[in-house]
Amino acid sequence: WALIFLYIWAGPHHLHYTALPDWAQVLGMVMSIILWMPSWGGMINGLMTLQGAWDKLRTDPVLRMLVVSVGFYGMATFEGPMMSIRSVNSLSHYTDWTIGHVHSGALGWNGMITFGALYYLVPRLWNRERLYSISLVSWHFWLATIGIVLYAASMWVTGIMEGLMWREVDAQGFLVNSFADTVAAKFPMYVVRALGGALFLTGALIMAYNLWKTAVGAGETASARPVPAE
Repeated sequence: WALIFLYIWAGPHHLHYTALPDWAQVLGMVMSIILWMPSWGGMINGLMTLQGAWDKLRTDPVLRMLVVSVGFYGMATFEGPMMSIRSVNSLSHYTDWTIGHVHSGALGWNGMITFGALYYLVPRLWNRERLYSISLVSWHFWLATIGIVLYAASMWVTGIMEGLMWREVDAQGFLVNSFADTVAAKFPMYVVRALGGALFLTGALIMAYNLWKTAVGAGETASARPVPAE
């Protein structure tokens, strides 16, 4: 309920330093900062649920995905309120830092929780004893995790660099860097971003193959497969 009530007031933090009235911008910033508490309450609740069972992470890559997703949720819901602070937002606004933030949540939280849920549900929906390959799940986990880290970290670096370049002025107060200068400076980080995205996509394709083989019953003995009703 705290998330539902507070999130509806947080939208103005996307519109700092625009034509939006200052009171609305401040309201969005304050509500975003308050959102730290219920967001991290949910994250801590999720992680503490595993208390006494952390050893399962060594053998269960699906559970590993779910735990990493909760970790990314905690990181994204810390970074979001921080970026809503007007002084921080003056640097991050319109830069790739925002892209890195959004994708750490979209790929790290939403992506990994979806992957984990699909790995859990598909064997049950198709009445299979187990997934086709746990080894492929582990490969997917590491490809996705490394991919997200490369993607988000490259955008954090290039976003902060971009914001600082836009701020740089000479002794006369004129801007030092053109927009084209910032684009050229970002090229190496965009290569890293592309690599991270490719790793994440490769992991998703591995998952699609694994789930398809699971659904058709590959790898199971004939006696283990369900017998259709006549």
